[in-house]
Amino acid sequence: MFENLSGRIDKAFQNLKGHGKITEINIAETLKEIRRALVDADVNYKVAKEFTDVVKKEALGQDVLVSISPGQLMVKIVYDELTKLMGGKYKDVEFSSKPPTVILIAGLQGSGKTTFSGKLAKLLKGKGRNPLLVACDVYRPAAIDQLGVLADQVGVELYKEVENKNPMQIASNAIRVAKEKGKDVVIVDTAGRLAVDEEMMNEIANVKAAINPHEILFVVDAMTGQDAVNTAKAFNDRLDFTGAVLTKLDGDTRGGAAISIRTVVEKPIKFISSGEKMDAIEYFHPDRMASRILGMGDVVTLVEKAQEQFDQEEAERLQRKIRKNQFDFNDFLKQLETIRKMGSLKDLLGMVPGLGKQIKDVDVDEADFKRIEAIILSMTKMERGDPAIINGSRRKRIADGSGTSIQEVNQLLKQFGEMRKMMKTMNKLSNKGMSMKNLPFMKG
Repeated sequence: MFENLSGRIDKAFQNLKGHGKITEINIAETLKEIRRALVDADVNYKVAKEFTDVVKKEALGQDVLVSISPGQLMVKIVYDELTKLMGGKYKDVEFSSKPPTVILIAGLQGSGKTTFSGKLAKLLKGKGRNPLLVACDVYRPAAIDQLGVLADQVGVELYKEVENKNPMQIASNAIRVAKEKGKDVVIVDTAGRLAVDEEMMNEIANVKAAINPHEILFVVDAMTGQDAVNTAKAFNDRLDFTGAVLTKLDGDTRGGAAISIRTVVEKPIKFISSGEKMDAIEYFHPDRMASRILGMGDVVTLVEKAQEQFDQEEAERLQRKIRKNQFDFNDFLKQLETIRKMGSLKDLLGMVPGLGKQIKDVDVDEADFKRIEAIILSMTKMERGDPAIINGSRRKRIADGSGTSIQEVNQLLKQFGEMRKMMKTMNKLSNKGMSMKNLPFMKG
């Protein structure tokens, strides 16, 4: 999402290399480049200028410590100000003390409201909630069917009235049914509408008045750039929404909406979403997003994604097998499946501090996962459990069965063997009570 912006800002910091302190003269070019980078990323010009003015004021008032460089100090200042610009603190959904919590989803046509509604239902269900999806898009062909498919996919109930064309009635009836069935969250998916369409804007305002939602989430396509901010302002003037949602962050977007929407409409961004998969949704954390923009990674989100797929019993079983040097291809296959569930491999690697800049031009081929899986699945149960028995004829059969070459099978077997050796070595060190920092090559 922010690859181009990150590269431009990183290049701007290079102007401070070789300087012993920050002065108005030596940061002028840096701030100019940062402002250009923000504007090119579709950040509102006024917001970009105010941002660099604040950074300049902060930077000139700071004493550079001997232990850090002016460039490092500028990164820290820009990080702090970017975090503030995008909202400062993350804002969760405001749940009602008296269920059900009603969440109204609004936005432009094609912004991804229906898909987001399904994602939100799955996210909240995973946190112990019991959501009800409500189909109130009575205009778009197959909109109800689409939401029904998503409801089945994420395992939540759908409320619909196929013949009823009054979204106010449908939403009101859905809330009554939700109370009867003990649903604690009602997610109301509405039709897309243009801000200039007075009739449709009146309708969404009437839906709001009819159900008095606790949350109104404005869904905006991040690919629309600066127009997204203008649209958000128009919707906010009519609905006074409680939070924004940025969708399609995996597309050709420059990210400016994420940076300036909070300042222009003075409402927090609560969620970000990318792709069609139902788990491709994240809470929006301004500090973590600022860290990603500056190429500093996002370890906390990476850990959270891992924990979502974490199975305590499976981890303990795996640990016992590693201790006994019994880690096999069956275990390896399970770990691959877990990693794939966490999302795009390039996005995950980009969350590792320092790695994002290195892989920005690298093509991380997700097909490699499928190729490795195909090779492993072409092995017999015995071969997966004991790779040592895989001789030449077996390798040819595995290659033929997986649609790969013998060389690719050999490469995987070699890499797997090296991985097992490393596990065995680490296991011996652990048994001897040694830690990594005690190893000779790890000492100062």
